[in-house]
Amino acid sequence: MPCSSVVIVDTGCANITSVRCAFERISDNVVVSRDFDIIRNASHVVLPGVGTAGAAMEKLAEFELIALIKALTQPVLGICLGMQLLTNSSTERHVNCLGLIDSAVKALLKVDDLPLPHMGWNKLSHLSGPLYAGIDEGCYVYFVHSFAVPIGDYAIAQCHYGQDFAASINQDNFYGVQFHPERSSAIGSKILSNFLAI
Repeated sequence: MPCSSVVIVDTGCANITSVRCAFERISDNVVVSRDFDIIRNASHVVLPGVGTAGAAMEKLAEFELIALIKALTQPVLGICLGMQLLTNSSTERHVNCLGLIDSAVKALLKVDDLPLPHMGWNKLSHLSGPLYAGIDEGCYVYFVHSFAVPIGDYAIAQCHYGQDFAASINQDNFYGVQFHPERSSAIGSKILSNFLAI
């Protein structure tokens, strides 16, 4: 694998420590920053997220990061809320997102007695693309979410929790995972390594 410089975007509203530690286990060059030049010059950029879409977009606007992120040409990975921010919009507070992946975020439906948020380990299926190279169908990863992206042409992994939803999406150089690879043991580490190999 070529030497990668990983920049985790400091969005001001994410618990970045676990994401940083996960990347530090597989890369010697990991930085957390919102500095324009550092982000622009990275080989790989990570957009983490915890909280609500509206609050996260407000932070990106406050830090003047929206235009910068949209202009990136290197591989970019959105994690959990970070993935949702890559889409056109979210029904969570009815907010416009970055518009980088042609999809929209909707609330998970309440099905039977399944609790919401969807929290815990669940299986991935319909895996495709370089992010899932060497990863078997039916592997388990860790989720915590109440909103999700519907299945569409951009889906590169799916999950079922009372309903099918896109567990991972991709358009051009932008990738997203609804689950938390940093909490998903060896499988999560492999997915992050695959990202750095793109």
